[in-house]
Amino acid sequence: MIDLPTLPPGTGVMLCGHGSRNTRAVGEFARLAEALRTRLPGVPVEYGYLEFADPVIRFGLDRLREQGVRHILAVPGMLFAAGHAKNDIPSVLNTYKAAHPGLALTYGRELGVDTRMLRAAGERIAEAMTGVPASARTETLLVVVGRGASDPDANANVAKVMRLLWEGMGFGWGETAYSGVTFPLVAPALEHAARLGYRRIVVFPYFLFTGVLVNRIYDAVDAAALAHPEIEFLKAPYLSDHPLVVDTFLDRIREMLVGENLMNCALCKYREQVLGFEAEQGLAQESHHHHVEGIGGGLEGCPCKGDCDSSCRDEAFCKAHGLPFTPLHSHGHDHGHHHGDGHHHHHGAPAHALLRPALPPLTSFAPPMAHHGHDHGHDDHHHHPYPHADHPLGPVTLPKVPGRLARKLRGEA
Repeated sequence: MIDLPTLPPGTGVMLCGHGSRNTRAVGEFARLAEALRTRLPGVPVEYGYLEFADPVIRFGLDRLREQGVRHILAVPGMLFAAGHAKNDIPSVLNTYKAAHPGLALTYGRELGVDTRMLRAAGERIAEAMTGVPASARTETLLVVVGRGASDPDANANVAKVMRLLWEGMGFGWGETAYSGVTFPLVAPALEHAARLGYRRIVVFPYFLFTGVLVNRIYDAVDAAALAHPEIEFLKAPYLSDHPLVVDTFLDRIREMLVGENLMNCALCKYREQVLGFEAEQGLAQESHHHHVEGIGGGLEGCPCKGDCDSSCRDEAFCKAHGLPFTPLHSHGHDHGHHHGDGHHHHHGAPAHALLRPALPPLTSFAPPMAHHGHDHGHDDHHHHPYPHADHPLGPVTLPKVPGRLARKLRGEA
């Protein structure tokens, strides 16, 4: 159990998540916030999302202020520090703090590589191997699947987690895969793993919650199992609100109270010249999620029943089920996209006024990380191009497995 210092009166906790179209994922995040409330009796705890779900982060901050909170401890609900934790959430918090100058805001660090998280992961993997003797682990290959990011430090941390689990649990071999953005993606990683001669492959999504990508990871495992019937494939459950995950969040709150909330800046591509990412050193800190804040819903009549795997982005699926077809990036407001060397959005909707020129970093946040000034407004922001966008083993987002869609169209799933 985490031994927390006493939180001073007027202190509240804000859990900042990414958000998902998948209502199950949104519900699991809300349950995590409730678990924190249980562990912090008498302390106001709220939550919010960057995109695709309500409440958005600023609404959660509003609720804390309405409860008399004068000092907010903002915790990123992120496994690793990439763009969301380094840029998007701080940008939202900086904007909010500027509008409420009497409010103290302290920003915490991501969950990171932590022994508690590793123990939680080990228990999830062990659940998948129920009935398999411990002696058989040397005949088993472990595949750990991370989200994947355009930040090499975050991607490397997934590989480090895999190595610690591989060595700590005594598996015969270990491989790392990613659901998108970087490489290798799940399908080529599983094909590679299948050639290594192990009798069994256990696949563990190192994700906090379910969602479109976790569903696709499991679908990719099913497809690999069909292609390699001689190998036993096991699907481990994701982390969810494991008690040790809750403990890790509480430790991040403790760090903020005692001044230990330090991210790893030594490998930050925005501060240092990281191999292959030198062009991103010194980029401005800004959010790229303002145009999809709060967008969600509309799935009430979908056959997925809220467990979204984005089949509704497939025109044939929508036609078969009498649903309106909503292409990707159609968010109900006018904006254009240019996908070339970079990823540029040009937005004209008034709702985008939340993103303003970048503000000075939160004075209570250490370190000042990726803030380097900002010389353009909210109507033109940029996702810097990923340097390995044409890599043959990725890095496009994990695609739907065609068989899943076909089963849905036949009414079998």
